[in-house]
Amino acid sequence: MTSFPDGFVWGAATASYQVEGAVSEDGRGPSIWDTFAHTPGKIADGETGDVADDHYHRYAEDIRLLAELGLKAYRFSIAWSRVIPAGSGATNSAGLDFYRRLAETCLENGVTPYATLYHWDLPQPLEDAGGWLVRDAAERFRDFAAITQGALSDVIKHWITLNEPWCSAFLGYGNGEHAPGRTEGADALKAVHHLLLGHGLALQAIKSPENTIGITLNPAPIHAAESGESEADRDAARRIDGLRNRLFLEPLLLGKYPSDVLEDTGMADWFAQYATDLPVISGPLDFLGVNYYCPTTVAAPDGPISDPGKVSTQPGSENVVAVDTGLERTQMGWPIQPSGLRDILKAINDLAPDLPLYVTENGAAYPDEVLSDGTIQDDKRQSYLEQHIEVCRQVTAEGLPLKGYFIWTLMDNFEWAYGFTRRFGLIHVDYPTQQRTLKQSAHWLKNFLTA
Repeated sequence: MTSFPDGFVWGAATASYQVEGAVSEDGRGPSIWDTFAHTPGKIADGETGDVADDHYHRYAEDIRLLAELGLKAYRFSIAWSRVIPAGSGATNSAGLDFYRRLAETCLENGVTPYATLYHWDLPQPLEDAGGWLVRDAAERFRDFAAITQGALSDVIKHWITLNEPWCSAFLGYGNGEHAPGRTEGADALKAVHHLLLGHGLALQAIKSPENTIGITLNPAPIHAAESGESEADRDAARRIDGLRNRLFLEPLLLGKYPSDVLEDTGMADWFAQYATDLPVISGPLDFLGVNYYCPTTVAAPDGPISDPGKVSTQPGSENVVAVDTGLERTQMGWPIQPSGLRDILKAINDLAPDLPLYVTENGAAYPDEVLSDGTIQDDKRQSYLEQHIEVCRQVTAEGLPLKGYFIWTLMDNFEWAYGFTRRFGLIHVDYPTQQRTLKQSAHWLKNFLTA
């Protein structure tokens, strides 16, 4: 611990639909994930987040466990449909009261709350009106942010507008893997713009000297196959880097969209209509959150790169292929490369020198087994965390403005389209009984943080 700067923030993260349950209690309205999870065939094990970890009722126990691990920050998300059940219009005081109780319980346990305003659970009525493909969603998000921050600003000082807008746009509206399950091709870039506009409008609405506000992205190092010896492979890497990284970082940090991405996707004319939104989108951030899991190596296909008829997260580059480089992988199939975290943090610092950075998610899923003595020996997760925390130590020693590290996730939960088939948690959850058990990685983390 002495090798990290004073004030470095250690935390764990969760998301509302993944943990809360209580989907019909105290006035909460339906979200796109309620609808999606109840659609047959959408979730790997046919489960839903109706109960999940029952965090809505068990939050006090969960926060106590977090604090006992030595963690000093809790990043959670606020369900829009708990606060404004229809997405716009009447506010639900019971929903705001829940998040006040949650934040107050954090503070009572010496834990600083970090609230994410949008972690993918758009109220269903707004999706019915067009969702993130229409501008109104951005304006309604501004209203939701203002209402929520206005009600809770005395107990929550750190705010994240959006979590991983790449996923919201390209998994939700590109290939349909996530809610709302739409396959709109290049029109998914309209969702990108409206999500970023929503961020900018929210930033204007809630920024004040009393709080800090940022956004969380999920950038990834993109490499060309065979060390980039092929011009076609280098172009493939340029295209995917553009969609995954530059399409978000450049408007936020530089006030412009990457022109090559707009040309690749055939969206240049559409974006040209909304150039006046860029000063709003690029409003000054207090910090940038980085969710890091893995790099991607890509190669050009044998045939055309573009196939508009193919359902993909890569509009304009649908046939670019991912390459297996032989790295060890987690249960998610994600290659493990801790050095990629340094690469991403360095690249962002090059774009925006001295902007405070947080690793807002980092973790690994493995098929944990409860042994006969009740323990969970998750050596691979512990090793994963150790390696990535060491990278964090290195980059702070190098002078990069990394201010904190949040583990994904505090406890096993509903892992989106994977249902309950993937476990990322420091804490094991037995879903039928809701019993919580610290895994070996949690015990290691406690020793590390309190040593």
